[in-house]
Amino acid sequence: MAPEWTASPTGFAETCSSNPERIGRDGFLGLRFERRNDKTVLSQCRFRLPLQALTPVELDDGAAYLLLLNPTGGVVGGDRLFAQIDQQERTHVCLSTPSATRVYRTLAQLAVQETRVHVGAESSFEYLPDHVIPYRDSRFRQSLRLDMDCGSRAIVWDAIAAGRIAHGERWNFRALDSEIGISLRGELIFHNRTRIRPAELDPHRLGFCEGFNYLATLIVIADEFRGWGTALAAMNLELTKLPGVYGGASLLQQSGFVVKLMARSAADLMDAQAALWTLARRLVLGRPPLDLRKY
Repeated sequence: MAPEWTASPTGFAETCSSNPERIGRDGFLGLRFERRNDKTVLSQCRFRLPLQALTPVELDDGAAYLLLLNPTGGVVGGDRLFAQIDQQERTHVCLSTPSATRVYRTLAQLAVQETRVHVGAESSFEYLPDHVIPYRDSRFRQSLRLDMDCGSRAIVWDAIAAGRIAHGERWNFRALDSEIGISLRGELIFHNRTRIRPAELDPHRLGFCEGFNYLATLIVIADEFRGWGTALAAMNLELTKLPGVYGGASLLQQSGFVVKLMARSAADLMDAQAALWTLARRLVLGRPPLDLRKY
């Protein structure tokens, strides 16, 4: 059975949530994944621009790989973007983006992006979006919430840049708020909030990133996994092999670990993402490396 694809209106009719009275648009993306014949399939896709998803790619192991897309090229002040993802039991989904998320300058309203994910029992969820680039005078708030059922696993990557480094824009944005919350079996086991207001502090002071231009977090959660000590040691060892990167891994109170790191360049950041994700996939998911094709 083919997936249900539904595109909502994007114009200025009364039934639309976006209208000329305000700057920005209301984007929505709803995805539902199910298991059929030992494969993960996208059974439902609903979207309203400026959010969209490309056709999923079936991986050799039956997992579904999908790119989340904003075809407008970036996020502007006043945008309210919401994605809702539902994984049924025993599915495996890998999500990424084709490029970095650019947040453009705003005169007043902030841009908001929210993602909510349900990871069903015995399912695996991998989320590796490219980093956020806040432009000069931009204001951005994003949040990610995962609700994981028994036996589920998740690898989540979150990264931000200090700005458009090549244009000399370093810590010139107005505000950036990023929040991640992960619950396992109904219990909150990880919560992280990053709040940066460059005008309220001196980003060049000692102890604030110094010569690093990118901040990243990798969270690995796996219910009923037992090899956390070995995984943590391997992750910290891998970090020492990455030039231009400074960071460390630490265990959560239960069922996972988190890696915090800083990178000097975008190339260093992407190398760190690839290396750490590959290691996490092998140790926790038992899966081989995956080359994310983005074109």
